[in-house]
Amino acid sequence: MEQRKEELTRRPIYVYNLPPDILTNLALKKDDGLVPEASKPEPANNTVSTPESRAEAGDGSKSCSLCGVTFYTVEDQRGHVRSDLHGYNLKQRIRGVKPVTEGEFEKLVGDLNESLSGSDSSDSEDAEVGHPRKETALSALLKRQAALSSPNDDEMGDLASNKQKKGPGKAPLWWFAAPVLPKNTYLGIYRAIFTDEEQKNESAILEIIKQKQLSPKPQLKIPTDPNNGVPLPEAYKGPHIFLCMIGGGHFAAMVVSLAPKQTRSLAPGPLMREATVLAHKTFHRYTTRRKQGGAQSANDSAKGAAHSAGSSLRRYNEQALTEEVRLLLQDWKGMIDTSELLFIRATGNTNRRTLFGPYEGQVIRQNDPRIRTFPFNTRRATQNELMRSFVELTRVKIHEVDEAALEAARLAALEPKVSKPSKPVAPQAPKPTEEEETAILHTTQIQALIRRSKLPALLSYLKSNSLPADFTFFPENHHAPTPLHLAASQNSPPLVTGLLVKAGADPTPLNADGKTSFELAGDRATRDAFRVARSELGEGKWNWDAAHIPASISRADAEARDKRDKQEEAKKEEEWRAAEKERLKEQGPKIDEGRAPLGKAAGRGRALALGMVAKSAQEKREEEAKGLTPEMRVRLERERRARAAEERMKKMASGA
Repeated sequence: MEQRKEELTRRPIYVYNLPPDILTNLALKKDDGLVPEASKPEPANNTVSTPESRAEAGDGSKSCSLCGVTFYTVEDQRGHVRSDLHGYNLKQRIRGVKPVTEGEFEKLVGDLNESLSGSDSSDSEDAEVGHPRKETALSALLKRQAALSSPNDDEMGDLASNKQKKGPGKAPLWWFAAPVLPKNTYLGIYRAIFTDEEQKNESAILEIIKQKQLSPKPQLKIPTDPNNGVPLPEAYKGPHIFLCMIGGGHFAAMVVSLAPKQTRSLAPGPLMREATVLAHKTFHRYTTRRKQGGAQSANDSAKGAAHSAGSSLRRYNEQALTEEVRLLLQDWKGMIDTSELLFIRATGNTNRRTLFGPYEGQVIRQNDPRIRTFPFNTRRATQNELMRSFVELTRVKIHEVDEAALEAARLAALEPKVSKPSKPVAPQAPKPTEEEETAILHTTQIQALIRRSKLPALLSYLKSNSLPADFTFFPENHHAPTPLHLAASQNSPPLVTGLLVKAGADPTPLNADGKTSFELAGDRATRDAFRVARSELGEGKWNWDAAHIPASISRADAEARDKRDKQEEAKKEEEWRAAEKERLKEQGPKIDEGRAPLGKAAGRGRALALGMVAKSAQEKREEEAKGLTPEMRVRLERERRARAAEERMKKMASGA
C-alpha cells in the first residue's frame, strides 16, 4: 500500500481519468469526524493539502487557522493571506464576531459595485493597475454593514441572508476511501464539477463518477473558422466546460475539453500540460480609478458624474469592454451552449450586467443551472489563473488523517477550558477629577498672564473666576507655588505691586525651599515694590517680618531713589566715555600684548565704534541731512552741487 501511495502522489490524479484499481474500489466516506475540519473547507475556500505538496514545500502545515482551511501549495496559502476574505475575517476577529466562509463573503459583497477580484501574484502588475483594491473593497463593505447594522445584530454575516441565520451548508468536497490506499488516507473531489441533479443523488455518486471517466485522446489540431478564429462545431463535440472571470477592467474566458491528452509520461507535473484548451481570450481596459479603487460607474452612481478627462476615458472603456465581452460570448455561443458547466466569477453590478444583461442576443442567463462559482479563492482574471482554476477543480485531493491527533483534539475540546493568567497590565495614571481639571485650567491661564506681564488681565481673571490672589498652582510648582512667587521670580515690579495692593496677596507663604516671594526677587526695583506695598498697606496688614520684607518706604522715595540711581549711572557712563576719548587722542587704540595687530578694516571698525576716526564724505552728508525737511534737503543738495561746480571751475582756471 505504501508503494501505491507513492505512485499516486508522484503526479496529480485527474478526476475524469482515475486509475482503474481506485475507481473500482472507491467508497464514499461519511462525515463521521475522521476527516479533520482543516481538510473539510467551507464552500468557496481553498483546497486541502496533500503529501506531495508538503514534500515539495517542506512544510506540513499550510493552513489558515482563522478561516479554517488548508492549502495545496504555498502559493495558494500566500494568495489566501492577500485575499479579501482573509482581510475581512481579521476585521471580524477584532470585533469579536465569528469569521465567515467565502460563500457568505461573496453574498456580502454581491451588492457592491467594486470589483473584488483579489490580488495577483505579480506585484508589478498590481503597481501597473495602481489602485489598492483590497483596502477599498473591505472599507466599502464595512461601511455598508455599519449603515445597515442595528443594535440587535450579533454577527455581521447576518447581512448575507437578510439577517436570517442559515446552517453551515454542505462541504465543497466529497471524501472517498479505497482499500488500495494506506489506512486513514482519503481522496477529495469537488461537488461543483457535478450537476445539480447529480449532487442530489448522493447515493449513486460512485456510479456517476464512473460514467464521467474519459479515455485519453491524442493531441489534434483544432479546426477553426478562418473569419474569426472560433473553433468549428466538430472541435467541441466532446464534453467541455466554460470558465470566465471579470473584474477591475480585466476579463478572461476559456473553453477546456474534459478529455485528457494521451501521454505516456509518468513524471510529476501540473495537469495543465494534459488539458486541451479549445479557445481562450483575455481583455483589459482602464476602468477603475487609480489609487482610489472602484469602477467609474460606481463612483458616478454614488457621487454623480465627474467631468474630468480620466472619468470620460474610464466611461468609454467600460462601454468598450462590455461590447467586446458580449461580442466574444456571441462568437462562442455554440461552445457555451454545449458546455457541461459554466464556472463564472463576476462580482459587482456592472460586471454582472455585462455578462447577464439583459441585452439583445444574450448568451448567458443568470438562472442557468449550469452556472457555478469557483469554490476557492481566485486572483486577477488572466489566462494563467483560469488554467490554475481548471486544474484545481479537476484534481483529486489526497489527505492523510492522523487519528491520534484528532482524538487528542476531541478530548481537549471536551475538557473544561482553563483561563491562562493574563499579562500584568501597567498601572494607568488616575484620571483627574473635575476639581483638578478646573485647577489645571486656572493654573495655565494665570501663569501665562504673569509671564506676559498682563496685570489688568490677571486681576480681571482672578475677579471673574472668584479666585484668591494666593491661589496655589496645580500641579504644584515647587519654586513658585503662588502668583506672587512667580511674579517676583520674573522681576516684574508692576505685577508685585498689583498683586499685593490691588488683589491682596499674602507675602508670607513659603515655597518648597522655604523662601518667601520677596526672597525670589532678583533686582532692587522688584524688592522696592514689596517695601512700597508695606508702606501703603500698613504694618498691621501682614506679618511683614515673617515675609522677610525690610522696612517700608514711600512710593515717592522709591521713585526718587530710582531716578537718582539712573542719573548716577548715566553720569558715570558719560565720564567714562570722556576719559576714553582723551586717552585715545593721546595714546591711540589700545592693543593687547600677545595679540596680532588688527587689520585696517578691523582697526577702522573699532575706531568708528569709539567715534575717533574721520567720517567719509557720504557719512558727513547723511549726518548734515538729519532732522531736515525734504525741502531743506533739496536746497542743501543744490548748494553742495554749486560749490562743487565752483571748485571744478577754479581748478580748470588755475590749470590754464
